[in-house]
Amino acid sequence: MNRFNIKLFTAVVATSMFCNVALAGNPDRAGQAGATELLINPWARSTGWSTANTGGVRGLESVFGNVAGIAFTKKSEVLFSRTNHMKGSDININSFGIAQRVGEGSVMAVSVMSMNFGDIEVTTVDKPEGGIGTFSPQFININLSYAKSFSKTIHGGINLKIIDQSISNVRASGFAIDAGIQYVTGTNSEKDNVKFGITLRNVGTPMKFGGDGLSTKLTAANGADLTISQRSEKFEIPSMLNIGGAYDFKLAEDHRLTMAGTFTSNSFTNDQFSVGLEYGFKEMIMLRAGYTYEKDLGDALLRNTVFTGPAAGVSFELPLGKNGKKFAIDYSYRTTNPFNGSHAFGGRFVL
Repeated sequence: MNRFNIKLFTAVVATSMFCNVALAGNPDRAGQAGATELLINPWARSTGWSTANTGGVRGLESVFGNVAGIAFTKKSEVLFSRTNHMKGSDININSFGIAQRVGEGSVMAVSVMSMNFGDIEVTTVDKPEGGIGTFSPQFININLSYAKSFSKTIHGGINLKIIDQSISNVRASGFAIDAGIQYVTGTNSEKDNVKFGITLRNVGTPMKFGGDGLSTKLTAANGADLTISQRSEKFEIPSMLNIGGAYDFKLAEDHRLTMAGTFTSNSFTNDQFSVGLEYGFKEMIMLRAGYTYEKDLGDALLRNTVFTGPAAGVSFELPLGKNGKKFAIDYSYRTTNPFNGSHAFGGRFVL
């Protein structure tokens, strides 16, 4: 058995072992977690094929898919995206990130995801019709990421995220960590066809709501004013394990077809299987399609997710001169029921 086959065999065995562990989840915990915005991929390129590319995702979008992929940043990358989440619900997601190579094989990145729900009318028991103002709920996730290439085939990364949820008078904050590894076969672009990835995401502290919104003012029998604060129950965040692989087919000169698949073991929701295809022409025009399956997906009464499976996307990547700088425009669409799907638009500068 040659050296290449030994590496490939080792990767397959390791992936199989993790799969066996991942399949041992507890479905009775479904729906018991909070901070579920951590399960939403805000980036336009990777959502175009259902986030199936855990094994081969590259650049800043790796913060969601597999943080190890940040290690492939050659110098600098700036990425932004806006998602019209479940069109018709008035929920928008804005994301922004910067990645910078800081040494031989090391890359650091910072990114922010902000989820906005628009203005909501304030109502009270005395004024259930409103008319006394509005408030704007907001979810914010801040990611601080580091990735390193340990060799030409093994890449790893870690991500620290700060989670914040708030309305006008109630707030909850928490911390979580992601870690990931990618294994790429071969040592040059013509042989890097097989990729594997494993990532553990959203491992962190329980969260708890607090603030003036959980306080009640009362008047005692002696006429004294009292303020009673209610204690909120703690809740866990939705940790998950992703295991995936990808294979690049060289169809002809300037033509590439990548097939990818990912298994996701969710701690608090159904496990998922995602598959996707990406066609690239000269790495300037890329078309994608993907599908995510989970238990009872086809049953509208038993389904536990708003996403109904299919996704599609396209990217246009244009060179800026002859020094390797690029500008790209990304778009993706995911079907949902109810509402009218999720549209994501993104742009990136590779410097």
